[in-house]
Amino acid sequence: LKSNPSNNEEKEAQTQLTKSDELQRLHSQALSAYQQEDYGAAISLLDEILAVCVWDAELRELRAECYIKEGEPSKAISDLKAAAKLKNDNTEAFYKISKIYYQLGDHELSLSEVRECLKLDQDHKQCFSLYKQVKKLNKQIESAEEYIREGSYEDAISKYESVMKTEPEVPVYATRAKERICHCLSKNQQATEAIKLCTEVLQLEPTNVNALKDRAEAYLLEDLYEE
Repeated sequence: LKSNPSNNEEKEAQTQLTKSDELQRLHSQALSAYQQEDYGAAISLLDEILAVCVWDAELRELRAECYIKEGEPSKAISDLKAAAKLKNDNTEAFYKISKIYYQLGDHELSLSEVRECLKLDQDHKQCFSLYKQVKKLNKQIESAEEYIREGSYEDAISKYESVMKTEPEVPVYATRAKERICHCLSKNQQATEAIKLCTEVLQLEPTNVNALKDRAEAYLLEDLYEE
């Protein structure tokens, strides 16, 4: 206004000022909702603010935290990825992204994100600890899949049993390991064991196509054509 004191400029300035007051009010409400653990309300308020303040890294991190608390971690990833770009050396964002991918069962993406964290700070304790865990698990899964491609089913079963020991806390890895062990048993003509294990997987994931196919193969070995 000082540089250009016209009526139009004044109207524009007043509009922006009013909008900024409104956004500050929404921000206070969002923080209050977050503190009261009303994460759904906090997300709605943050949606409104971020529609205007697109490049605010801290607001994106807050919304990501709300998504995690609401049990929607996959929605948090895009906010955290934006925050990682918007703030320099944002090791925390890379750590959280890697952790989410790991919890969702995507060990390869988890490994690539935790490496980004360690590029920024090779002494980051949480990232280094997660990196060791994901790298070990990733190596075991790759090795098991290599055995399957070679037709070494006993070795593959042994590797997938190691996977379950390496990560007993995140259920998705145990389910995937059982699914692949069932595949190996079916290919190895161990029909009874394959049927039992595939059934276990299908109780957890009734629409698991791989387990259905492998159990079907095992039923064929047992001449159980109806099944």
